[in-house]
Amino acid sequence: MKAENSAKIQFDSLSANEAFARGAAAAFLARYDPTVPQLADIKTAVSEAVTNCIVHAYPDAIGPVTLSIAVYPERLVKITVTDKGIGIPDVEKAMEPLFTTGNPEERSGLGFAVMQSFMDKVKVSSQPGKGTRVVLTKRLDERST
Repeated sequence: MKAENSAKIQFDSLSANEAFARGAAAAFLARYDPTVPQLADIKTAVSEAVTNCIVHAYPDAIGPVTLSIAVYPERLVKITVTDKGIGIPDVEKAMEPLFTTGNPEERSGLGFAVMQSFMDKVKVSSQPGKGTRVVLTKRLDERST
């Protein structure tokens, strides 16, 4: 299936860029007139995915994070967040609620659970030493006129 519209941006894994990524996703999707709750859901999921890159992918360095957004027929949105960081050795374990590789006093281990609760589908693929790819999928409701 070919995307009707798409955008791709790359930025450094700095905390300040989490808000940039969330805002960029919202701005790109605004033309599709999503509902306010749907837009909030998408912004939250993007925020979690990007924060994971910032905190976990590059624990001791700054590296590239790529955000790609594509809109397909029937208002299907796919947002992909990728990094070239340390990767996740066990994706299934990492997706368990409360699991974190970060400081448990600072991290709740709920990032993937939050993404799953706000999106229709979340797919994570990772290779240790090569990076991680998170694909967030959501179908936007038709707005009534």
